[in-house]
Amino acid sequence: MVKVTFTLDDETVATLRRSATRLGKPQSAIVREAIADHAARIGKLSEAERRARLKTFDELVPRIPLRAGRTADDELRAIRRARRGSGRRHGG
Repeated sequence: MVKVTFTLDDETVATLRRSATRLGKPQSAIVREAIADHAARIGKLSEAERRARLKTFDELVPRIPLRAGRTADDELRAIRRARRGSGRRHGG
């Protein structure tokens, strides 16, 4: 373990001490658990972020062109041929 020093406001320290007493745990354990809980939650989207992403999704999906799979396959084959046919080895 590494010993560190933090400066906290009086209300936060009082809350930390009450939590440690109530749970019968050292204050350092309370802080470790709080940091772990925060780290787990921060990976999740906030409601505002979720709504913004859904809005973007709703705007972009209708722009996806509707075409037959065969057309897309033909286009991919043409792109691959063009890539293979140029460059230093092929003299462009």
